[in-house]
Amino acid sequence: MKAFTYIEHGKFAMTEKPKPVIQESTDAIVRVTLSSICTSDLHIKHGSVPRAVPGITVGHEMVGIVEEIGSDVKGIKQGDRVTVNVETFCGECFYCKHGFVNNCTSPHGGWALGCRIDGGQTEYVRVPLASQGLNRIPDSVTDEQALFVGDVLATGFWAARISEISQEDTVLIIGAGPTGICTLLCTMLKQPKRIIICEKSEERRAFVSEHYPDVLLTTPEECLDFVKANSDNGGADRVLEVAGSDGSFQLAWQCARPNAIVTIVALYDKLQVLPLPEMYGKNLTFKTGGVDGCDCEEILALIEQGKIDTTPLITHRFPLNQIEEAYNIFENKMDGAAGQPHRTDADAFFVRKMEK
Repeated sequence: MKAFTYIEHGKFAMTEKPKPVIQESTDAIVRVTLSSICTSDLHIKHGSVPRAVPGITVGHEMVGIVEEIGSDVKGIKQGDRVTVNVETFCGECFYCKHGFVNNCTSPHGGWALGCRIDGGQTEYVRVPLASQGLNRIPDSVTDEQALFVGDVLATGFWAARISEISQEDTVLIIGAGPTGICTLLCTMLKQPKRIIICEKSEERRAFVSEHYPDVLLTTPEECLDFVKANSDNGGADRVLEVAGSDGSFQLAWQCARPNAIVTIVALYDKLQVLPLPEMYGKNLTFKTGGVDGCDCEEILALIEQGKIDTTPLITHRFPLNQIEEAYNIFENKMDGAAGQPHRTDADAFFVRKMEK
């Protein structure tokens, strides 16, 4: 089968690999029908993910159809349409039982698919610990509607959840790429008093204005003054930093009011400085880390109810054999695109509109 593979630092290529087989009784084999390119894939390509193993098939955001299950897999059956979780987790260790699945102690735990083991930019994928890693897609939900559930939408949902947002809050979201938009959608479920998006890209601001007209918009240069003028207590009650760009971490804590919560969703390529003397007395609470992606069933229910819709993020389609062209469009932000889902049964390859 065709598999888009991490060859070495700076190089991905299409290779031929054997179809995966069940290795453990908790495995499932999924025929991938739709997958995506994420900025995290580029982080692998450019050496920013030391855990990534050369030779693996990349891709960690996908949906598909269950082809085969191991004898100990529960809750799914052959023929089910499923989302595939970006994280692999056992459900039994201390961290899993407390909902901290990103830190599962299983040897398979954490971000494995498309990083340490073969992922989903291919035709078939083996999913370890499949009882936890797969969620059945409701019949009324399309593959396209469900595509982002296992990664970018799970990230937005987790970020909104741990930020403890109330209806009295002013919420600042820094970054309006796909993860920022998913974070916005999940923040909107909390019905805060106001939401402010800070985004430098004029195209992305136009996208937010078109689809979410009640959201206030600003730029990084104007953000600090704008937030102070549009909040009740001299700053945002909750700040969700999703951009991961130069200066965005500093902007996040500077825009927060005293005693606010600052949630760091972004993945940084460079070290960030925590200037404790400068922020002394603000008494901020920081929440950081990788997504605990254990809310996928709830997210699917919200999609089924029409409360979350990420399909406006999808703009382009490519077959799997044109994935290198799709990566070129994504990485170079051509054609208004930066973030790409694809259908790997050669029907279509989707491109997310904006970079994560």
